[in-house]
Formats: sequence, C-alpha cells, structure tokens
Amino acid sequence: MKDLRYIDNMATLTLHSDLCVGCGLCTTVCPHGVFAKEGPKVRIDDLDGCMECGACARNCPVAAISVDPGVGCAAYIISGWIKGKENASCGGGEGCC
Repeated sequence: MKDLRYIDNMATLTLHSDLCVGCGLCTTVCPHGVFAKEGPKVRIDDLDGCMECGACARNCPVAAISVDPGVGCAAYIISGWIKGKENASCGGGEGCC
C-alpha cells in the first residue's frame, strides 16, 4: 500500500532474519503488505508502509520481529483518511506524532 504513509524512515520495525523461520504469519497479518516471502525466510519489503500496529510482532512465533507499537502512526493515518491530511492527528496529546 504505497499510498499510506506517515513519515518516511521513521518506523521502529526490525526483522531479525537470523531468527526468522519463514512461517509467513507476518505477511498474513500485516495490513499494509510490509513483508514479503523471499526463499525460506521473510524480508521487509516496504518499511515506510509500516503503521506500527504490532500485529506482526504479536503473531511471530519466534520473536523475530520487533516494533514499538502505539507511537501514534496508525492513529495519524486513520485520522488523515477521515479528516484529511491537513487536519490529521494521533489523538495522543503532547509528544505524540
């Protein structure tokens, strides 16, 4: 989903490929198609598409993915859809976004 972005190069998502077993659960649960299967493992295909929801990390059976969910990015994107980018906010108060 190349049209859904927060701020480029800001995602806290990390894939520890040495731990990845290639189950592909992250590709299934990621709402923005951030991951892609590559051979026996998974790779990050679109880091800037990550909205830091944490679904990938919560579903990884070997803890090969880390992300700091709840930093406001997902809420900001959704707010932008509803209110328009110029009026978007994450609703998290001071220090958010």
